[in-house]
Order: sequence, then C-alpha cells, then structure tokens
Amino acid sequence: MLMRTDPLRDFDRLARQLFGTVAQPAAMPMDAYRSGEDLVVHFDLPGIDPETIDLDVERNVLSVRAERRTPTPEGAEVLAAERPSGSFGRQLFLGESLDTKRIDASYDAGVLTVRIPVAEEAKPRKIQITGGSVPKEIVG
Repeated sequence: MLMRTDPLRDFDRLARQLFGTVAQPAAMPMDAYRSGEDLVVHFDLPGIDPETIDLDVERNVLSVRAERRTPTPEGAEVLAAERPSGSFGRQLFLGESLDTKRIDASYDAGVLTVRIPVAEEAKPRKIQITGGSVPKEIVG
C-alpha cells in the first residue's frame, strides 16, 4: 500500500508539475529536427486519447492542444496523484520557409509526430547565367 508523504515534498512535486524545471518542462516535451525536405517535431503525449488532440496553424503559428483525463472511481480514496491531468498546450512559431498548407501529423505510442515540408520557394535552385562564350550554372 502507498503511504502519504510530507506536505513540503507534495508541494515541491506540484510546483514542478505546474511550472516545470529545465530538465522537465511543464508543457509537452518535444524534439525537433530537419530530415531531408521536412521539419519533424515529436511531442510526448503519453496517455492521451487521440480524439482530444487538436492541431492547427494560423499565421505560421502551430498550436497543439490535448487533454488527459484520469477519472477516479466514485467513492475511491486517492493515495497518490502524480500523473498530470487536464489540458495541455504548446505553440511553435514557424519560419516563412515552411509550407504550412502540407502539414502531416500522426499519433503512435504516446508520441505526436508532425511533419512540415520546406516550401518550394525556400529550396536551393540552380540559376543559369548567359553571356560570354559558355553558359555557366550557379547554385543559389
């Protein structure tokens, strides 16, 4: 059986859950990297029902919202409640070089993966220079 702990330790745990620390942010932790022609972002959302995840983009701001419900059976005495519940949200400011019209998202094993392709206008392209005796190509 679980034992209750002292109030100061409980307060410290609550403060870490609400405000987070450098090692454990209060919001959903994420990793982001560029893979080929995509920006890939992974959000940790364990125990989240996929139906509660809301993902939208407006003016190059990607917003992620999710809700974790932890129902306690009626009449049950809570001995420990360390798993965060409620609504979670996070916003990412996306650069102009990303194609926000072609965002793809999937949720698997508690991880939300968002893929955002690089816009065609932002990809490197070759420009042919004319003049002189031999045309030359410059990568720009």
